[in-house]
Amino acid sequence: MAKEFETLRYSVEDGIAEIRLDRPDSLNAMSPKMAEELNSISLEIDADRSVRVIIVTGEGKAFCAGGDLGVFKAAGEGARKLILKMTGDLHLAISRIARNSAPVIAAVNGTAAGAGFSLVMAADLAIASEKAFFTMAYTSAGLSPDGSSTYFMPRKIGDRRARELMMTNRVLSSQEALSWGVVNQVVSPEDFDKSVRDMAAKIAAGSASAFGKVKDLLDSSFDYNLEGQMEREARAIAEQVVSQDGQEGMSAFLEKRKPDFS
Repeated sequence: MAKEFETLRYSVEDGIAEIRLDRPDSLNAMSPKMAEELNSISLEIDADRSVRVIIVTGEGKAFCAGGDLGVFKAAGEGARKLILKMTGDLHLAISRIARNSAPVIAAVNGTAAGAGFSLVMAADLAIASEKAFFTMAYTSAGLSPDGSSTYFMPRKIGDRRARELMMTNRVLSSQEALSWGVVNQVVSPEDFDKSVRDMAAKIAAGSASAFGKVKDLLDSSFDYNLEGQMEREARAIAEQVVSQDGQEGMSAFLEKRKPDFS
């Protein structure tokens, strides 16, 4: 199943949803229209119970080169209103997708700057091509970060590194991004598509409800003390143990067979 959009391509096949940023002539820069369409896609994903994993990637040479500064500048006195509408759409999209039980894979095919870097940090997992590089870039244009980066980046790579990236606009190579914990894997351009699909297929065969619990527990872990977090863990696993997926998973383990999750 595929739906038509102006700045994106969206499809779902075998439980794998793919969002492909599709403004290659502008290095997939984030425009108000793209943010609006991402918000629409987040609603599609939320309503589609067949989706078990989500891939976000870019068309052409870049993943996403950040916000479309030409559009922002051209808005003149209307820029504030434009940015509030655009970030509203973008942030709703990121929130819905991040809160979805389906794991999100950022498939970073090239440059990930500004909002593109933010999208990578919002994903659960990330695979980068050797050609990819990463930079926050916001402050070099006199701007501050958006797209959830000030939430996810300190949690995933630490406060010191987040501050360095946001204040110095240091450029990370794909290998540096791997060593910093920005991405999980770096692969050759020739192996990139297959590596992304292999990871997505493996996740799609897993338990959607269990993955949803993992995401929820990890995303909230900084908000609770030890006892509070352990209580949430206890309640989550208690729900899973009596769920259809939990019963199937335990039976498959004991019977030494591959589970068939719903």
